[in-house]
Amino acid sequence: MACGRWRSVERGERVSADEPAARRLATARGNTTGADSVRAAVVSDDAAGADSAAAGAASAEPALSTLLDSLGDSAVRDLAWLLLSADLLRPQPPMGELATPFATSRQLHEIVDWLRALDAVPAPLHDDLAATRITRLGRYAERLLGWFLQHGPTARLIAAGVPLRRAGVTLGECDFLLHTQEGAQLHWELAVKCYLHAGGVDSRTVSRSNAGLSAPLSVPLSPSASPQLSNYVGPNLKDRLDLKLAHLLNHQLPLSAREDFASTGYPGPWTPQMFIKGWLFYRHGETPADPVELDPAHGRGWWVTRSEWPDFAAAHAPHWRILPRLEWLAPRRYRQDAEQTASSTLIDPLTLTARSAQQPGPTMIAALAEDAAGNLVERSRGFVVPDEWPEQAQAYARQ
Repeated sequence: MACGRWRSVERGERVSADEPAARRLATARGNTTGADSVRAAVVSDDAAGADSAAAGAASAEPALSTLLDSLGDSAVRDLAWLLLSADLLRPQPPMGELATPFATSRQLHEIVDWLRALDAVPAPLHDDLAATRITRLGRYAERLLGWFLQHGPTARLIAAGVPLRRAGVTLGECDFLLHTQEGAQLHWELAVKCYLHAGGVDSRTVSRSNAGLSAPLSVPLSPSASPQLSNYVGPNLKDRLDLKLAHLLNHQLPLSAREDFASTGYPGPWTPQMFIKGWLFYRHGETPADPVELDPAHGRGWWVTRSEWPDFAAAHAPHWRILPRLEWLAPRRYRQDAEQTASSTLIDPLTLTARSAQQPGPTMIAALAEDAAGNLVERSRGFVVPDEWPEQAQAYARQ
């Protein structure tokens, strides 16, 4: 049920009061790749079982990339990616149930139609995003998801950013409390993360002799090694995927189940779910095995060192752009007639080499190519990292 007012929800704000709804989602989520169907597909309503999320995964069109190509507004494209891209992780029972913005293929259709209508008139979303200064990717994603829960067709936001305090000390904060059309009361924890595989740690095949790089490399996989989430590290080596998942499962998701959570004014019961999206980046030429926790359909990119970058760039794409942090969600698309023309958005490999050398850490960049209409479309994305970064990353992964 869409909210009738175009306004933002500040963190900790009650959106509306409603009768308790203890009944959990009646329709089983079935195939957890259901959202991969725009993610895999929008199924036609006359298909057998067309009113189930599992049916949505069974038939297929348009794909998410096709939907994104049809959307012109960058914020709407980011929202579509946030809602419909593959999850970063598989379900992690018993606590780590996955969140999904739709429970049936009909709701999936409604979301796609709603996104297209929003793309035609995006000004209210722009006004909401401009109401406060946003510099962090996580905060940008929160505002987008909060907008959908307030105004979208499939759920109703109850509150956002609900803090749990004891004796004046904040124990934690729930990102979103919401009601679904099926009567479920859900507690969603949102995270959008970009991690780089440390490289050479759990690769099945590590051969870069045919990857267009000047320095071939071979690093064998130890017979006793197994793929580990700890090998996925943040660009600045201050975060790891295994630590983030542990914090989610052991601290953030259980918050709404605590007895004292009723003191927040939202007694529940709430079903906690994790809404985890993002990209994982792998050293170019390496093919690491996926840890069992990862969704195989997760977004993927590459990384190269600064010394490898010139040869890689020459062999990989004609156009490049450094991606500001708030452009790390959906694959980028720049219209030919937009103010940000090629002259202001593109960067040649030599200039990028010089700029990245001035940065203490990795730099995210996008490889762009022109489509038939002359628009610049992202073909891949990755990081250029300092030459010493791989050794530092592997040491951090082993901590």
